Amino acid sequence: MAGHSKWAQIKRKKARTDAERGRLFTKLIREITVAARQGGGDEEANPRLRAAIAAAKAANMPAANIEKAIKRGTGELPGVVYEEVTYEGYGPGGVALLIQVVTDNRNRAVAEIRHILSKHNGSLGEQGSVAWMFDRKGVVSVPKDGHSEEELLAVVLDAGVEDIRENEDGFELVSAPEDLEAVKKALEQAGIRYETAEITMYPKSTVRVEGKEAHQVLALLEALEEHDDVQQVYANFDIDESVMQEVESE
Repeated sequence: MAGHSKWAQIKRKKARTDAERGRLFTKLIREITVAARQGGGDEEANPRLRAAIAAAKAANMPAANIEKAIKRGTGELPGVVYEEVTYEGYGPGGVALLIQVVTDNRNRAVAEIRHILSKHNGSLGEQGSVAWMFDRKGVVSVPKDGHSEEELLAVVLDAGVEDIRENEDGFELVSAPEDLEAVKKALEQAGIRYETAEITMYPKSTVRVEGKEAHQVLALLEALEEHDDVQQVYANFDIDESVMQEVESE
């Protein structure tokens, strides 16, 4: 099971607990704030902000929280100044990691990320050491709901979809980032429901990990995700479905 899709599904299910929802809200608020600071507070003119707001609404974040985060980003309200940093590293079995961080203290963040990696048999890499292993893509997750790959392809091909990848829960529609909105619109017009739509770092190839190393990789990802400054973790692992199910049931 490729890490990108299955780990995303596990994260969504774990986020249903109160503690995880609180951590998710913190991350979403930071993303909205940074997006508004960089591209302005008009979501129609700011694709990153539009995506962040959509994610916040999907997580049932109150509209007042969203509005305040936007205003902090645009400077209409006072707030903490956050900085974006991407760290690159390796996990057990040579798994490549891209760790996207939004922090108000870069020195503290890098020290804590390095500690988490070291504790879980990973290591921090140099800038550029693993980034080349990933492509920036738009990815829309569609549940099966009786749909076939051929049906989906007929709907989204003209919208710019480059690939459709099937897993046990549904399909991932992969496109260039600039085509993500067109793919979403095509699905909506066809009455096809999708679960998530995001710009992500998609691995060009995967590394197979098994046994003890597989459990170590998943423990590392969970530890990184639990850090308040970590927004996203991208990895290129391929792990047996039985191991992923064990983690999902915990």
